[in-house]
Amino acid sequence: MMKRRIITGVAAVGIAFSLAACSAGGRASTEGGTSSGDNKGALVGVAMPTKVSERWIKDGDAVKSDLEKAGYKVDLEYGDNKVQQQAQQVSNMITKGAKVLIIASIDGGALSDQLDAAAKAGIKVISYDRLLTGNKNVDYYVSFDNYKVGVDQATSLLTGLGLVDADGKKTDKKGPFNIEVFAGSLDDNNAGFFFNGAMDTLKPYLEDGTLKIQSGQDQLSQAATQQWDPATAKARMQNLIAKSYSGGTELNGVLSPYDGMSIGIISALQGAGYGSSDRPLPIVTGQDAEQASVKSIIAGQQYSTIYKDTRKLAKQSVTMAEDLLTGKKPEVNDTKSYDNKVKVVPTYLFQPTVVTKDNYKSVLVDSGYYTEADLK
Repeated sequence: MMKRRIITGVAAVGIAFSLAACSAGGRASTEGGTSSGDNKGALVGVAMPTKVSERWIKDGDAVKSDLEKAGYKVDLEYGDNKVQQQAQQVSNMITKGAKVLIIASIDGGALSDQLDAAAKAGIKVISYDRLLTGNKNVDYYVSFDNYKVGVDQATSLLTGLGLVDADGKKTDKKGPFNIEVFAGSLDDNNAGFFFNGAMDTLKPYLEDGTLKIQSGQDQLSQAATQQWDPATAKARMQNLIAKSYSGGTELNGVLSPYDGMSIGIISALQGAGYGSSDRPLPIVTGQDAEQASVKSIIAGQQYSTIYKDTRKLAKQSVTMAEDLLTGKKPEVNDTKSYDNKVKVVPTYLFQPTVVTKDNYKSVLVDSGYYTEADLK
C-alpha cells in the first residue's frame, strides 16, 4: 500500500511538471518586459506628487495623453504632497490591475510596501523624474541630468553676476559678491544632485573669496526647503535678510533650485526694499520654466530658470511603458549614476537648458512650449 502511494505521488508530480512545461512553452519570453500575453489596452497607473506646481500638472497631462494615444487606459492621480495619500493611490492602482506604474514620488523612500506589492503582482515600475529609493523593485528611471541642472543653475548665477561670460569663460570681475543658497526637499533624491552640482561649480569662487555666503549656511541640510514650498523659502529668505543683511550689507545673488521657491524669495527681497533702480534685485535662479517665473524673467526680476521639456520626459516614460508591455527591453543611456541605495537603476536622461531674458523666445516660444500670449 505504501509503495503504491509513493508511485502515485511521483506520477502526480511528473504530470504537474509536464503541464507547467507546456504552459511555459505557450508564453512568449520577455527581456525586461512585464507579464507576457496580450497587454493591448492595458491599464497604466500614473502617480504624480502635487498640483501645486504647474510643472507636475503638465507632466501628468502629457503622460496621460501620450498613453491614451497609444491605446492604453490610464489611472492618473495626484498625491497633494501627502505621502500616505500617494501610497494609497499606488496601492489602488495595483488592486485595479495596472500592468505598469509610472511614479513621480513625494517621498522617494516611502513607497517600499507598494513597490514590493507591485513586484509580487508582476507589475513593472518606472520612476519618473524623482528617483524611488531604498527598494530593489524599481525597474527604470527617466529624468534629466540632475547634477547638470545644478551646474547650469550655478553657472547662470555666475553669468548674472558678471563673473563668467555667455560662453562660460571667467571675466576680469573680482567681486566680492554676497550670495545665499537654497536647496530642495530632502525627501526628494534630486535635491542632492541639484545642490551638489551647483556647489561644486561655485566652490572655487567661494574658496578664493570672490563669493561669500554671509549667513554661513552652505550645507544641504541648512539650505533644504521641505516639499519645495514657496512660503517656506520666502520665510527663510526674510530670516536671512534680517540676520545677515540688515546692517547695510547688500545681497547680490541667490541660488534657488525651483521657480516656485524663486517667486517666494523674490517676494521677500521686494519686501526688504530690493527691486528699485538704486537697489536692484539680486540675481535669482530657478528651475522648471513655470509660466509665472518666465514672466518674471521677462520683467527683469528673476534672472534665469532651467527648462526641462516635460513633453520629452512624458514621451520617454510612455515609450518605456510600451516596451515593457510588449516584452521589449527599454532603451537607457545611463547605467551608473542613479543608485537608489539598493541598486543602480537603469536610466534614460535628457539634458536641461538654461533660459534667460535673452533666449526665452527661441527656447520656449519657438518650440511651442508656450505661446507669446501665454507670457503676457
